[in-house]
Amino acid sequence: MRPTLLNPLFTAAKTLHGVGAKIAPLLDRLVGRDARTIDLVFHLPTGVIDRRSRPKIAEAQRDQVVTLEVRVVNHQPPGQSRSGKAPFKVLVEDETGDVTLIFFHNSPAWIAKSLPVGATRWISGRLDQWDGHLQMVHPDRVMTAEEVATMPAVEPIYGLTEGLFPRVLSRIVADALARVPVLPEWLDENRVILRGWPAFHEAIARLHGPQTPVDVEATSPAHQRLAYDELLASQLALASVRGRLRQADGRRTLGTGVLAGQLEAILPFRLTDGQAQALAEIRADLAAPERMLRLLQGDVGSGKTVVALLAMVTSVEAGRQAALMVPTEILARQHFERLAALGAQVGIRVTLVTGRDKPKEREAKLAALAAGETQIVVGTHALFTDPIAFRDLGLVVVDEQHRFGVNQRLALAEKGTAADMLVMTATPIPRTLVMTVFGDMDVSILREKPAGRQPITTVLVNAERLEDVVAGLARAIRDGARVYWVCPLVTESEFVDLVAAEDRYRALREAFGDAVRLVHGQMKPAEKDAAMADFAAGRAQILVATTVIEVGVDVPEASIIVIEHAERFGLAQLHQLRGRVGRGQAKSSCVLVYKGPLGETSEARLRVMRDTEDGFVIAEEDLRLRGEGELIGTRQSGLPTYRVARLDAHGSLLAAAREEAAAIFAADPHLQSERGERLRTLLYLFERDAAVRLLSAG
Repeated sequence: MRPTLLNPLFTAAKTLHGVGAKIAPLLDRLVGRDARTIDLVFHLPTGVIDRRSRPKIAEAQRDQVVTLEVRVVNHQPPGQSRSGKAPFKVLVEDETGDVTLIFFHNSPAWIAKSLPVGATRWISGRLDQWDGHLQMVHPDRVMTAEEVATMPAVEPIYGLTEGLFPRVLSRIVADALARVPVLPEWLDENRVILRGWPAFHEAIARLHGPQTPVDVEATSPAHQRLAYDELLASQLALASVRGRLRQADGRRTLGTGVLAGQLEAILPFRLTDGQAQALAEIRADLAAPERMLRLLQGDVGSGKTVVALLAMVTSVEAGRQAALMVPTEILARQHFERLAALGAQVGIRVTLVTGRDKPKEREAKLAALAAGETQIVVGTHALFTDPIAFRDLGLVVVDEQHRFGVNQRLALAEKGTAADMLVMTATPIPRTLVMTVFGDMDVSILREKPAGRQPITTVLVNAERLEDVVAGLARAIRDGARVYWVCPLVTESEFVDLVAAEDRYRALREAFGDAVRLVHGQMKPAEKDAAMADFAAGRAQILVATTVIEVGVDVPEASIIVIEHAERFGLAQLHQLRGRVGRGQAKSSCVLVYKGPLGETSEARLRVMRDTEDGFVIAEEDLRLRGEGELIGTRQSGLPTYRVARLDAHGSLLAAAREEAAAIFAADPHLQSERGERLRTLLYLFERDAAVRLLSAG
């Protein structure tokens, strides 16, 4: 159970002072859920307004926020003949100069009360120069001497939502902070002292009540302290998952090497050094008494599937079964066709299970799996959602792992007795994110591309030159080329100015006739299959598609890909899409069509795509340009989200947190020591409750 000390933080935000029926829904929208006190505690400032500058008017910096002590000279209401848009002006002065305060749409009564002529007031806001005169448009603050004494000199700026005003949110956050208890110290005392970090309570107070602008920066001691707390909680949670999977119920899977040797002999290529190394690591894990939990990470086209097949064959050699789970039906069918053809040559039976199986067909497949007659099964999420029984499931392979959550991985693994697990991703991931997303796994990396992979020339083309692109395709198609044309939407939207796949399909049909096919996620499965089959067989030369082709689609004859509105795609997704070409013998090209003018980040993304094919370089650039939140899409199942930590700024802390979590778990796997109890508080604070349940389950 959650420690009672934390209960005040998990009360509904509507219990906070000033949160009524009107404000409560705004807070829910702000935090993206039913808001609680802790959501506001962790709603950290994004910056500050520095009000420490309190000069005389003559010395005040222009285009900066200043706080001035002034005397009110006169009021200048809008003239009767003027339009209602004219401002109300107030002239104020000190002994060195004067400033005109500008108010639009403010109540004259409020101005008269707040700034009575002859009174001394403090005003704070941005000072500008207009037509030779100093002015301040809508001062942020108009205060008496008593009020300025309580004004924060460095005022935090918070992210807002429509209808929620800064001062209202600041008051609510202040009440939330008042409920933060003094918590026991869970960090190693030496680490805190050496890094000069404050205690948790002090760190939260400093971030919400900065004394200088530096206090809210990611490098400040307060921010680093909280980031490390969150990263440590995350790494401890991953360690608990790893510990659960690696309890002493592992089984040795020792292959004979006979079937694998036969399979390698009939492959049309030799394994790269990277593939051989990864396979050796996987086989060593399979042979060990502990359960395997390994990530196979490779760039587009690096040959992960072959490594996975040979690993599954090792399981078959040991008399056990293997399952390959993939995110889409198109990819499942593609994997099945390849694996079944290879398996048949060495006497291994492979079957496909998807949601489209007819009842009698499904029944026969499941019976063969339960009896052990089928050694390898390929399927989508149906593999873990359906009542599928195995005779002896020894190895689970999960492709494009980031599309499945930890719970889904565990659900499939639990269908076997101590089944080993290998997960794969073709989305290269920066070193820091590997520890975040896959911190519960050992990692094998494939960096080389198999022999025969063609380099891809990438060019950037403004959408205004689209006719030139189409003319170039006409020449390429005459020479026998096959082309993907990718659009970001299925049908035209009145809200978004993007070319839809169906519109582009119709336009290209007018130019190229029956050579064009269309495939997108809203089509019926049989229609998608037919379009893909026509393209793969060469009956069609242009395939207009949405990102449904992003993962795994393999037509070696395709040598050109056009990506429309490329500025709207993330780097990782562009890299995945580009990887659909360059798989055969033909010289390959990627045309990134963009609509200008480009923003700075969009332009940088497209330049990176033009300049490199290295997915790991691209992934690091994506992290730098966009931060970890959107890199692979944190909202996708299974990916952690951080409230405090920023991996672009706190990457070095992540490595330290992982190392410390491993040491803690090795010494106290159930967190039963005095410090362990404090670390349980940390896990609950950052809502890694599932880890506590795993620890308690032993």
